[in-house]
Amino acid sequence: MGLLMSYMGGTGFGLATQATSFVTGTLYDRFIERQIKDFDAFHAAILDIFNAINMALPGKHYDAPAHREIEMFYEEWHSESREDTKKEIFSKFMYNNVNLSKADESMMITGLVAPPAAMVAKRAGQSLPQLSVVKSIPDVAFVPTATIFALIAVKLSKRMAFKNLPS
Repeated sequence: MGLLMSYMGGTGFGLATQATSFVTGTLYDRFIERQIKDFDAFHAAILDIFNAINMALPGKHYDAPAHREIEMFYEEWHSESREDTKKEIFSKFMYNNVNLSKADESMMITGLVAPPAAMVAKRAGQSLPQLSVVKSIPDVAFVPTATIFALIAVKLSKRMAFKNLPS
């Protein structure tokens, strides 16, 4: 590994910088392709970039910046006339605002508790004559289905309880 880094130019820090420059350059080129005439088109382009990042990277999701931060970025970006400075402003904005989304504790707890609870519920349901259908459903299908329904219920209840909070 050290030999590979020595061939590439030392410690490897240059490689990381080049890779991030390439990624932000590619995102900026995609951003510039859109016709941006007002703030709404600019805002849609920024959200499209974050959507593209989230779709390209499996497992990791990044939160889009707040509306006010995008407004401030738009004012700074729009007031600049030189293209290379605009690209530099864009790169700085992306470095500062591409943050991993935080795991939701209630979703994590539900994901951990729901499978054992589904098994307990299935075992209890098998002893009731009214729920004899539960015996015919295999555990392999019942547990994931019950877990997914529990996660959906938690997500919906959070959205209804805290309408202005992102979830």
